[in-house]
Amino acid sequence: MAPKSEVILAAFQQSGIIPVFYHDDVNVCLEVLQACYDGGLRVFEFTSRGAAARANFSAMLEKKKATMPEMYLGIGTIKNADDAAFFADAGADFIVCPIVDAATAAICQQKSITWIPGCMTPTEISVAEKNGAQLVKLFPGNVLGPGFATAIKPLFPGLKFMPTGGVEPTAASMKSWFDAGVVCVGMGSNLLSKAVIENRDWTALKEKVMQTFAILKSLA
Repeated sequence: MAPKSEVILAAFQQSGIIPVFYHDDVNVCLEVLQACYDGGLRVFEFTSRGAAARANFSAMLEKKKATMPEMYLGIGTIKNADDAAFFADAGADFIVCPIVDAATAAICQQKSITWIPGCMTPTEISVAEKNGAQLVKLFPGNVLGPGFATAIKPLFPGLKFMPTGGVEPTAASMKSWFDAGVVCVGMGSNLLSKAVIENRDWTALKEKVMQTFAILKSLA
């Protein structure tokens, strides 16, 4: 059974930083998860962006259950109800989508798993809200910008927002988004850099996560 939505939402807000990652190599996936956990992250989004997504996610879930009891591990880039059902049954803690899909929302409600849809317009956000979303991914963040979050937030006082795409692990970038009222930010290659992954420098990744947390705390 996936954690209740209020638990997931609190974890997202407490973390402030949500890593977004995919790799074909299961060992890389496990090492990245470990480095992020060791760096203090307690929420992790693995994306379903390759042929190995299901197998690798299952391996990551096993590692999480065995050695990372405080980690919330969810799946992203889910675009249909069938995939949502598979990962919910596999044990994902939450489902993140790049789109708003009513059938996916219905499956997540049926499976009692938190659904986080991706939106780019006020209309999409309204549809997401009507389908039960409590946290909405603003995607792509680099196209929308913090000004968009500032503008739409008063229209949807009951929703929480998380930009993904283009957010950088710098004080200026993160401050602009949090000042706009988002509760957390999703980061992919800007946090989990291609060079660090290719070099298998897990110590550097852990340090980058810790450094980014320190920057975030300095903004409070």
